[in-house]
Amino acid sequence: MAKSFKTLERKMSPGARARSEEKARKLRAEMPLNEIRAARELTQEHLAKLLRVKQASISKLERRADMYISTLRDFVKAMGGELEITARFPEGEVRISQFNLGPTSD
Repeated sequence: MAKSFKTLERKMSPGARARSEEKARKLRAEMPLNEIRAARELTQEHLAKLLRVKQASISKLERRADMYISTLRDFVKAMGGELEITARFPEGEVRISQFNLGPTSD
């Protein structure tokens, strides 16, 4: 019989639990679009309906390495999120405000 994660977690040492939590935090901080969609419990079909495109278009978008910012913004918005673009430098981070990341005209 499989044990629940909570049962196993209670048996972990504090150090092992801390390492596990840190690894989980890092995994949540960086995900490809298809994993974000799955984590939000959305199917490609549902997202396609929200964006008024075919399911195959969602599949293609999730595999693309390059796309328009407006396309990515619409994809993230359909999942309930908000897109922000940030540049990271050794001195710190800067949010780029040049792009119109407000609502699209549907």
